[in-house]
Amino acid sequence: MSTLVLSEVWIYPIKSLGGVSVSHAAVYQKGLRYDRRWMLIDEKKVAMTQRTYHDMALFKLSFEGNTIRIAYTRNGSVLDEASLNLAQSPKAESITAQVWADSVQVTEVNPDLSKWFSRLLNTSCKLVSFAEKNPRKVDRGYSVNDENVSLADAYPFLIIGQSSLNDLNQKLSEAVPMNRFRPNFVFTGAAPFAEDTWTNFSIGAVRFVGVKRSDRCILTTVDQVTAKRGVEPLRTLSRYRKEGNKVFFGQNLVAIDEGTVSVGDSIILH
Repeated sequence: MSTLVLSEVWIYPIKSLGGVSVSHAAVYQKGLRYDRRWMLIDEKKVAMTQRTYHDMALFKLSFEGNTIRIAYTRNGSVLDEASLNLAQSPKAESITAQVWADSVQVTEVNPDLSKWFSRLLNTSCKLVSFAEKNPRKVDRGYSVNDENVSLADAYPFLIIGQSSLNDLNQKLSEAVPMNRFRPNFVFTGAAPFAEDTWTNFSIGAVRFVGVKRSDRCILTTVDQVTAKRGVEPLRTLSRYRKEGNKVFFGQNLVAIDEGTVSVGDSIILH
């Protein structure tokens, strides 16, 4: 069998905005450090995502020292910028917000940042943070050690094989990049969709458990450069990756250990 190698690590600090490719990341129970610890909420205090607000794709993030630079872009050109101070803890009152079926306690980061996002998205919203100590349980039907999760849809981590994307792209008239699927981990060295069957494995020294294949939604059809929505790749995936009324692509994970994972780490199946 080929050597399995971690080829990409991705963090999505603000839920449903652009991801950041990093060379290494700290693994916490809730997910990678800084991964989906912030989100935008609407006036009803419900999490906002690209499923409804396609233009959220136009916000690109990068780490610069103790800040996250947030660039509002159109066709690759930066039109406006803001920054999020990672070292500053919000002092505002707690807000009870909704992430799918879960209620979570969050805090507004900065009213000026909220106004900035509201103006660019043309809708009233707030940028809020989710403290590491605040609970949000993984579905007990899929948890291993009663884990908590960040503001991600349901699970702390997502892994996808590069060969799985390659297999899909061979079936598409126009290839799509991996960012349509928002994985934390990408790996090489296995057959397409090998990750479907993974349960216990390690990335470097950190142990993970595959708990549930990832069922995909219309967010995968939003172009991350233009924010335009189409029908692919979901239409093609539904032809050969559909079971019941769900389309699967990638494997959701929980972590057994805390530690650090790095691009180039070996992946060992147990």
